[in-house]
Amino acid sequence: MTFSCRLWKIQHVFMMIINRTQVNSNLRDYITAILSKHTLLVTDACFSGGNFKMRSAESVSAYATSKLYQLPSRKALTSGTLTKVPDESVFIKYLMKRLDENQEAYLPVSQLFYSIRPAILNNSSTVPQLGVIQNTGDEGGEFVFIKRQ
Repeated sequence: MTFSCRLWKIQHVFMMIINRTQVNSNLRDYITAILSKHTLLVTDACFSGGNFKMRSAESVSAYATSKLYQLPSRKALTSGTLTKVPDESVFIKYLMKRLDENQEAYLPVSQLFYSIRPAILNNSSTVPQLGVIQNTGDEGGEFVFIKRQ
């Protein structure tokens, strides 16, 4: 499936609504079963970062981006850790703002994360997270947003 989200071309999208009673191991099973090179789980919910291995993400060059894009990835970008999040999402506000304002043809999720993190920290009590979803087939790759032509 392919659909367009404002300025971004999104391919092979698999959307699901998770029942609150489902545990993270079930979510990991679903993500493992998705047959895509890159999977990015974006969650804006209470306790959304609880069971992911978080790692630091750094700014990467165009060359490094192309190399990281070749490796499979399974990452999560979450609005917080093991805390409640506000009803009006500061996370989604700045995520969408950065995607709308970006002028780069290729935007690695790590660069997106570091561009929204300060604004979220300065305007809410949540601490956004970016990390690997453990035991789902991540090989160190990078999810890259590709701007529509």
